[in-house]
Amino acid sequence: MSAHDFTTKIIVQHSPEEVFKAVQNVRGWWSEDIEGKTAELNDEFEYHYEDVHRCKIKLIEVIPNQKIVWFVEQNYFKFTEDKTEWTGTKPTFEITEKNGTTQLIFTHFGLVPEYECFEICHDAWTTYIQKSLKSLIETGKGTPNGIGKPQTENEKKLSKS
Repeated sequence: MSAHDFTTKIIVQHSPEEVFKAVQNVRGWWSEDIEGKTAELNDEFEYHYEDVHRCKIKLIEVIPNQKIVWFVEQNYFKFTEDKTEWTGTKPTFEITEKNGTTQLIFTHFGLVPEYECFEICHDAWTTYIQKSLKSLIETGKGTPNGIGKPQTENEKKLSKS
């Protein structure tokens, strides 16, 4: 891990099992517009947000209640010079329990400040992890972007709606 990979964390009063299940429910916190499976080793899914962002992700490591690693096999951004900036990167969810709380550290390995998308992706991941995923864990309902429903300020700016 370089000191520059994007990372954020949340701490919740819920079990590692609950946090793990919430992470696997990608439609519940990131986007309703996902095709494919999002829970088990070697599952693959496609994320699509309007004509702004598309990617194909494979789960390459799944350790129940501890860790999930995604691998971005393909990526397209409408708004960057290099449309494939995320390709080959590894969004990673690490879950640890201490003193009755559960900590989730999300690190997007390979998402670095040198990337043109860094600021937008920084804001988006921060929103999806700290607000939507946390809400899904704590209340059972996240705030994923829906078909034509941007959630973050940058999605609203980039959205054609």
